[in-house]
Amino acid sequence: MRKLPITLMHVIVPETVGWPVPGLQSGFAESQEQNARDILERAHKTVQSYASDVAVRTEIRRDGVGKALVDASRDAYLTVVGTRGMGALGRTILGSVGSVLVHYGYGPIAIVPADDIEAPDTAPVLLGIDGSPASEEATALAFDEASRRGVELVALHAWSDIGAYFTLGMDWRKFEDEGREVLGERLAGWQERYPDVKVRRRIVCNQPAHKLIEESRQTQLLIVGTHGRSGVAGRLGSVSTAVTRQPRVPTIVVRPRQDQK
Repeated sequence: MRKLPITLMHVIVPETVGWPVPGLQSGFAESQEQNARDILERAHKTVQSYASDVAVRTEIRRDGVGKALVDASRDAYLTVVGTRGMGALGRTILGSVGSVLVHYGYGPIAIVPADDIEAPDTAPVLLGIDGSPASEEATALAFDEASRRGVELVALHAWSDIGAYFTLGMDWRKFEDEGREVLGERLAGWQERYPDVKVRRRIVCNQPAHKLIEESRQTQLLIVGTHGRSGVAGRLGSVSTAVTRQPRVPTIVVRPRQDQK
């Protein structure tokens, strides 16, 4: 949609041997290089079949996979990785590489599940808003994605992130009003910038991760921020952790662009 160049990267993990065998090590390295080139060639053809007018480059690195991708994410508009498909319990497995990226990467990190729900092009974009300033960048990206796709934006906010125990005499309307106020504050200004985007607001009382996962079944993209309510800069919140462990649709976690102490 953005016509940005795409870098296809494959990382070769350096092998350490305790007893070098003459000729074996160089032959193994050549085999790794050829395998990497084959993988990137197939990936290049896949990209061209979907976006023939986009510039594509390939890159092979020798390093730890997580470290190489985290470093590369510093200069990327968006970093994209997949999942390992359905595990023994019928759940999508994020994998160690994706986990490292969503915890330590820079900028938006997209997780594309191997067995994602094929949502129609008219399905909305879903945004999780936790009420913290850290969700501002996620909100900006969500409006932009919804505008480019020409679809509705669903903004979901939960006023509690723990299981709610209902007690007599509690005025739930007060909590709902506070949730609407928080949601209104975080959306303020964005609807003016994107008048073409219709926004549907959703207020839920608790369990934001569960609600986002369930709601995402009816959407084509889920976007969340990272800090949660912990207030610890650079730390992945519990909600973001949960939705990336079990992604139903392509999910973007918006990480900070700079290191934060």
